[in-house]
This record gives sequence, structure tokens and C-alpha cells, in this order.
Amino acid sequence: MPLAKQTSNLMLETRSLTKFFGDLAALKEVSLSLRRGESAFLYGPNGAGKTTLLRMLTSLARPSSGQVLFDGRDIERDGTQAKASIGFVSHTTFLYGELTVRENLQFFGKLFGLNSLERKIDAALDLFNMRERSAVYVRDLSRGLQQRAALARAFLHDPDFVLLDEPFTGLDSQSVKNLETLLRQLPEQGRALLFSTHDFEQGAALAERLIALKAGRVRYDGPLAIAPFKSLGIVRTAEQEADG
Repeated sequence: MPLAKQTSNLMLETRSLTKFFGDLAALKEVSLSLRRGESAFLYGPNGAGKTTLLRMLTSLARPSSGQVLFDGRDIERDGTQAKASIGFVSHTTFLYGELTVRENLQFFGKLFGLNSLERKIDAALDLFNMRERSAVYVRDLSRGLQQRAALARAFLHDPDFVLLDEPFTGLDSQSVKNLETLLRQLPEQGRALLFSTHDFEQGAALAERLIALKAGRVRYDGPLAIAPFKSLGIVRTAEQEADG
């Protein structure tokens, strides 16, 4: 079950997180934290380090230096419980094309050791309107339907921490609206949400906190309403600024 809202509880902390690819520093000394019931919008230009950061938060990539802590535990050394609490959607769906949508969810559900698995699979499928396509092989789905299946996978185990890297990719307009509604509800349920999208106004409508990355460094981390948009290179109309 989702945790009760506990905004005072620290869920995620990164300490001087740095990642090199050869001589290139993709992330440089990134330190931030996120509490239960908090939602943060991760934004920056291509190459800013957003995907690298999100992958390290799920241990899909290892930092060159620094730490990632979930509930005070180092995810590299003691991350089994933390990983089981994370729902992650990336540019890669992490689905098996030769399996049906339902078979994929059965596979991941067994990895998580979920009880009442079929009921939870149906709930996840219904959440993203995928029940009618549950018997279709993933390889035969459109990119947008694959994205919806990936979202169902990410929410299958009722995660406390949701990490989304461009989650709206390929979605039709109704699916976008449904996902936006779902994301707005997560903080109210005591979950933590960190997400990226290239559409600044879309992200700004979904979170009160902005984490702006540029060239691998955090340039701003704070309330979106008072962010220094001009110095961050973010162009907004007067109407958008008035709306927050």
C-alpha cells in the first residue's frame, strides 16, 4: 500500500555524485535530496546529464564517485530493498519483445515476489488502458503502446519512489492527460516523484520544485515559482510566468 504522507522523511539523497565517460564528465558533484510526498521536475538541455543521473539513481549506471542513498542506505552496497521501492521508466522500455504484455508483467512481478500477482497485473493494465492488448507481443506494439506497457511495468509493484525519464514519449493525447493526472496524485499518496521532460511548461504544471541541470551540474534546485528562468536559459511568455 502507498505510504501515508510523510514529507519530513528523507527518501533520496545524492552526495557529490560524479560520472565520467572516459575524459568526459557527464555529472559533476551533484548533491540533492528528495522527501516522501515531494515532486521534482528535472530539466536541462540535451547532454545536461539528466538521463545519466536517473540511471544512477536506479543503479543501472555506477557513479565514478559519490553516493546514492535511499532511506539512508547506499544503493550500491545495500540497495535490494531500495530497488524494490523504485518504479522507473526510461528511453528503454526494459520489456521483452518476444513476450506478451501480460507475460512481461508476470515476469517482473515474480522478480518482485508480488502476492496476488494477476490482480495486480490487471490493475496496472487498467491504469494505462492496456487490458485489451495484454495478449499482444510487445514487439508488435506501436511505440506509444510500448510506452504504456512500460509504465504499467513501472507501477506494477506500487512503488514508493517513481523515476521517469521522458515518460510522455509516443503517448497519444488522452494517455498524456491520464499520466499527468496520475503524477499529480503521487505526492498526495506520500510517494516521491522525480521526472524529466523536454516540454518545460508540461513539467512546470506537474511539480512545484525545479532541478535544473546544465553541463552535468545543478544550476538551480528550489521552488519553480521563483526560479531565475533567464539565467537558466529558460524562455517563458509573460502569460506563462504569471500562471507560475
